[in-house]
Amino acid sequence: MNKLYRKITPGHLLLPLRLFLGVTFTFAGLQKLANPAFFNAKNPASIQNQIAAFGPRSPIHLLLTIASHAPVVFGLIIALSELAVGVGTLLGVFSRIAAGGGALISLLLFLSVSFHTNPYYTGSDIVFLFAWIPMITIGDGGILSLEGRIAMRSRSGVNPTVVAGIPLLYLTKVCGNYNDGQCAAMKSVPCSLSICPIIDGTFPESKSPNPSSTPVGYDSDRRKFIVTAAAASSVAVVSGGAAAILGRVLNTGAGGTPATSSLAASHTTNTQAPTTTTAPTSSQSAPSATPAGATPKGTEIGPASALGVGKVASFVDPKSSSPAYVLHPKANEFVAFSAICPHAGCTVQYAGNDLFICPCHGSQFNATTGAVLQGPAASGLTPIPIAEGPNGKLYADG
Repeated sequence: MNKLYRKITPGHLLLPLRLFLGVTFTFAGLQKLANPAFFNAKNPASIQNQIAAFGPRSPIHLLLTIASHAPVVFGLIIALSELAVGVGTLLGVFSRIAAGGGALISLLLFLSVSFHTNPYYTGSDIVFLFAWIPMITIGDGGILSLEGRIAMRSRSGVNPTVVAGIPLLYLTKVCGNYNDGQCAAMKSVPCSLSICPIIDGTFPESKSPNPSSTPVGYDSDRRKFIVTAAAASSVAVVSGGAAAILGRVLNTGAGGTPATSSLAASHTTNTQAPTTTTAPTSSQSAPSATPAGATPKGTEIGPASALGVGKVASFVDPKSSSPAYVLHPKANEFVAFSAICPHAGCTVQYAGNDLFICPCHGSQFNATTGAVLQGPAASGLTPIPIAEGPNGKLYADG
């Protein structure tokens, strides 16, 4: 047991954390690349709508505003960065650099997504941020490390560098081989300068060779950099491309249509209610005093005919420019709610069976009333007044 304990290094101790972080970030990157909805502006869970939802409340509002001008590019950068961090961490390629990238991504997600989570420890991004710190300090420790393996192969069969006339390999082998002051090279006798085999020259390999005849023999840093970077890049490119292609094939041919459609808004805003002879359709989301036959107040978000009974569609809240949902629970009745979870600002998703679920922390909401069914959200989704006009169009007064 004592011998086993002496063989345990910081790299061994960090291996479970390293595997968890590597798998998680690799999965996150592949999931984004494989999901067409992530880049589809019409989907409430898209990168476009997430930026619009998180931006106004985020401490890095300026950065998200810049990202909103090229959301697909920003989404690709995030997905590919997560994939690169995950692959580098798992393979042991530039582990400290990968850990630094993982910490930066976690910090950005914390400041944009879960900064307002209350209490703060229910947000996962801050936990990931601190989980990367040991990896930044120690890296992979040479355990299951592709970079370390390449370095060892480059040194095999070559004399080590001579330091102060003593081969470095033997210096580290002997002077590093002790436990609690006991010298393993001297059969566990107490360490002492007077009997140190390196100092007195009794250790066979401590005889100083001719430094000029000892070849350096290490592959250059440039060569090692090229080999390890190429290996990690190949894995990331192949896995990312395969995920993107497979995700789109499955979503095209295997019923991958999202549970919600999108209403095409004409952005026509009515501030008055002209009278007509057609009776309006009622709305349960926020009853208004619209006279019979009048065009409802608000912004036109699309045709009511595009939303069949029992269907759900997404639209943009005309007041906040944030993603929202409209439902048609039964004939002549429409309800609408903001898609922003009141807990941490994530965009909820329609899960069917009259249920909205927040993908960030698992809060659940009744899709017809907006009421919270399961925390950590403390309140329900914000209702948006909506009604059908005599022209068959839906109007949202956000």
